[in-house]
Amino acid sequence: MDLNYSADDERFRLQVRQWIAEHPSGPLGTVVEKKAWQRTLYDVGYVGMGWPREYGGQDARPMEQAIVAEEMARGDVPGAVNSLALGLIGPTLIVHGTDEQKQRYVQRMLTADDIWCQLYSEPDSGSDLASLKTRAVLEAFEDGERWMINGQKVWTSLAHLAKWGMLLARTNPDVPKHRGLSYFVVDMQAPGVEVRPLVQITGDAEFNEVFFDNVRIPDSMRVGQEGDGWRVAITTLMNERVSLSGAGSVSGDTVGGSPFSRLLVRHRGTTDPIARQRLSQAYIESRLIRLNNERAAAKRRSGGEVGPEGSITKLMSAEFNQRLQKLALDLEGVGGIAWEGEAPPRGAHRGRPTWLAEGDDRATLARGFLRAQANTIEGGTSDIMRNILGERVLGLPKDPDVSRDVAWKDVLRST
Repeated sequence: MDLNYSADDERFRLQVRQWIAEHPSGPLGTVVEKKAWQRTLYDVGYVGMGWPREYGGQDARPMEQAIVAEEMARGDVPGAVNSLALGLIGPTLIVHGTDEQKQRYVQRMLTADDIWCQLYSEPDSGSDLASLKTRAVLEAFEDGERWMINGQKVWTSLAHLAKWGMLLARTNPDVPKHRGLSYFVVDMQAPGVEVRPLVQITGDAEFNEVFFDNVRIPDSMRVGQEGDGWRVAITTLMNERVSLSGAGSVSGDTVGGSPFSRLLVRHRGTTDPIARQRLSQAYIESRLIRLNNERAAAKRRSGGEVGPEGSITKLMSAEFNQRLQKLALDLEGVGGIAWEGEAPPRGAHRGRPTWLAEGDDRATLARGFLRAQANTIEGGTSDIMRNILGERVLGLPKDPDVSRDVAWKDVLRST
C-alpha cells in the first residue's frame, strides 16, 4: 500500500484546489440549486470519477478520487445531492444491472437528473433485514406481467426527493428468508407509493416511511435473478459501509464531513491538559481511519471488490465521530448548549462545516452533535458491524439462528 503522493498527484491537487477557489458554490437552499451544483461538479469531472467512461464516469484512479474528496472537505464544498445513488446504488447497478438498465439509469445519477433512494429497512426488519415482509407477486395484466408490490419501508433517506428507488422485496415465501428475495427498481412517483417524512431530533426530515399499495413494476425493472436479491443487496450494503466511512460520506457528519483541522484551529490555544489529550487522541484516530480507507482503496485498485473489511472503517468512523462531536461541544463550554439569537433555518447546515474555524454559529455545532447520534445506527448498527467482522474476517462462529433454514412463511413471528 503506497500512501505517498506522486508529482502528478500533487499537480492534480493544485488543479482541484484552484478550481474550488474559482468556483464558490454559494448557499444551496433548494433542491434545484443542489442538483445544479452536482451537475457543475460532474461537468468538471469530480462526480463519478471511478465509474466506467461508458456510463458517464472518468475511470479515475482511487488516489485522484481521494484527492478530490480531501480538497472538497478542505474547501467546505457541498457534496453531491444524489449521495445514495453515487455511493450505493450506482455501483450495484454497474455490477448486477443489465446493459439496458445501466444505459437508462447510471449517467442520470451522475448528473443529478434523477435522485435515488434505498428501500431496505422495515419496522420489524432492521437488524435482521432478510426477514422483511414487503411482498412482490408476479401477476398477469392486459399489457403483460407485472410485479405487484405491497408493504412498508422505513428510515428511507431522500425518499421525499427521489424519482427512483432500489427495492428489496420477498418474491418467494416458501424458501428460507435469504433465498426468497428479489431486487427491483421502483418508480417513486408511481400510483400506490406514499412517502411520509420522519422528523429527527435535529428538526430535519432526512428519513421517511414509504408505503406500497398495489404498486406495479414491470419485470424489466428487476435487478439480478429472481430469488437472488440477497446477493445483490449485499453489494449495496458493502458499498454503503465504504461511503459512510470516509471523506465525502453520505451522512455529512463523519470524519470526512468537515476537516478535523478545523477543530484544531478553533481550539489551538487551549492549555487544558485533558482537552489537549482528547484532541491528540482524536487526531490519532482520524489518521487510523484514513489509513484503513487507503488500505481498502489499495485492494480495489488491485482489482479486488469491496468486502467485509468495509465494516472496519464504518464502525470506527461512526463511533469516532460521536466522540469527536462531543469533544467539539465540550470545548465550547456552556456556549455549546446556549447561544444568542435564532437557530439557523431547517436544512441550512448542509454544505457548512460541523464545527467552525471562525464565527459564532454554535447552533450549527450543536446540530452536528445531535445528528451524530444516528451514526452508530444508520448503514448497519455498530453491533452488526462487530458481528460481520467477527464472522467474516476473524472466522468466529455465527450466532445461532433457528429461522435461517426454515421457509419464511413458517417462521414464528409476533402478530
